[in-house]
Amino acid sequence: MSHPMGYILDLERIPPELEPFKDRLSPNFYEVRLRIIDFIKQDILPAMPVYGQQYREEVAKLKDRKPASPHEDPAYTHHPVWAASPPIAATLRQKAQERGLYNFFLPEVGNLGVLEYAPICEILGAFGLCNVAMNCTAPDTGNMEVLEKYGTPEQKKQWLEPLLAGTIRSAYAMTEPGVASSDATNISATIQRDGDEYVINGHKWYISGACRPECKVFIFLGRSGGDATHKQHSMILVPRDAKGVHIIRPLGLFGHIHDHAEIVFDNVRVPVGNMLLGEGRGFEIAQSRLGPSRIHHCMRTIGTAEQALDAIIHRVHKRVAFGKALANHATIRQSIAEARMEITKSRLLCYLAAVQADEHGFKDAKSFIAMTKVDAPRMCQKIIDEAIQIHGAHGVSQDSRLTDLYHHVRHVRLASGPDIVHLNTIAKEELKRKSSVMGEMVSGINKNIDKFGKFVNVVPDTRARL
Repeated sequence: MSHPMGYILDLERIPPELEPFKDRLSPNFYEVRLRIIDFIKQDILPAMPVYGQQYREEVAKLKDRKPASPHEDPAYTHHPVWAASPPIAATLRQKAQERGLYNFFLPEVGNLGVLEYAPICEILGAFGLCNVAMNCTAPDTGNMEVLEKYGTPEQKKQWLEPLLAGTIRSAYAMTEPGVASSDATNISATIQRDGDEYVINGHKWYISGACRPECKVFIFLGRSGGDATHKQHSMILVPRDAKGVHIIRPLGLFGHIHDHAEIVFDNVRVPVGNMLLGEGRGFEIAQSRLGPSRIHHCMRTIGTAEQALDAIIHRVHKRVAFGKALANHATIRQSIAEARMEITKSRLLCYLAAVQADEHGFKDAKSFIAMTKVDAPRMCQKIIDEAIQIHGAHGVSQDSRLTDLYHHVRHVRLASGPDIVHLNTIAKEELKRKSSVMGEMVSGINKNIDKFGKFVNVVPDTRARL
C-alpha cells in the first residue's frame, strides 16, 4: 500500500534496498529517522507556505539595494539572489536544535555511519527546507568538516562556531573561468606570503552560496608555490568583506540566475593565521573534503528522484487520454517500472559506496564513490525528464517544480567534478589490474599471426595523437 506522505516518509518501512544491510543499522538510526520524519510533518510542511511568503517579502526589500562594489554588474543589482534568508528559517533551526536534529552531517553529532546517513540524506534531498533547518546544506557542510578536521583553535572560534550555530554561511572558492578547473592542478589563483599576511589574487566563478548576505567567509584554493605538482596549492580562509573581494555577478543555470557568483580577488590581504593546515596542503584537504560531499550529493539526489517518480504517479492517476487513465497505458507503465528499477539500482550502488567508506575510509572507497557520483545524477535526470514528458506542457510551466529539479540535478553532474573525471577514476582503478589468464582465454589469440610471420617487423607506434 502506498503511503500518503510519499515513499520515503513511510514510518513503517525503510527502503527495501537497505534490507541487506540491516545488521549495520543501529537502534539510533531508526530513532533518528522517526524523529526527522516527525519534524518534517509537524514543523517543515506547515512552514513551507510561510517560508515562501517571507522570501517574497525579502525580495521586495531589494528595490532600494545599491551595488556592493563598483565592479558589480548593475544588471543584477535587484535580483532575488541577494535576498536575506526568510526569518522562519532561523525559527526552524531553533526547533531542529530543540529536537536534537542539528548538524547531523557530523558523525560525532548524529552518531551515524556513512551508510546510516544515506537514507537520512535522501529525506533531506526531498525536503530542502528540512536540510536548511538541520544545518546540513552544501557547501557549508564540506567547509565545516574542513574546519573541524584541519582548523586551528582560533579558526574554529572565529568561523566554525558561527557556522555550526547557523548564524553565518560560507562558500568554497575553487573553480576558475580561464582554465579547465576539473584538473585542479590548473588552478591559477595565487596565494603569496608577504610578512605577516598572504596576498591573494584570482578570478573565480560558480562559487555557490556566495551572493547570499549570510555568506561571510570563503575557503579559497590557490597556488602558493612549490615543486611537486600536488604540493603547489593551498587553502586559506578569506572573509567575504575583505578589501579587494569583488562579487561581479550572480551566474545562471540554463539561463536562470542562481546564487553562484563570479568573484575577482584583487590583492586581498589576510593574516598568516588564515592558512589551513599549511602551505602546499590544499589537495590533501580537497580530497578529504570532496569524498563526503560527493556521496552526500548522491544521497540527496536519490531523494529527488523519488520526488519525480511521485509526481509521475500523481499525474497518471489524475489524467485521461485516448479513452483511459494515463495509468492504464502500457507505455506509461513501462516508464514507471523503469524509473523504479533505476532508483533501486542507484540506491544499492550508493549504499555499497557508503559501506565501503564505513569499512575502509573515503580514500579507499573513491572508486565506488565515483561510480555513484556518475550514476545517481544521471538516473535522477532521466526520471525527471520522463516526468516532464508525462506532464506535457504543465511539466515545463511555472506551476510545476519539475523544471527546478531538472536544473538542479543537471548542475549536480558538474558539482564536485564532472562525470568524465569520475569515470576516469573508475577506469584507472580497473586498469591497475594486469592481463589475466581468464582475460586471455576469453579474448582469444589468432595463432596464424605467428604462423605466417607477416607482422614480425611491425613496431607499434605508441605516441599519443588525436
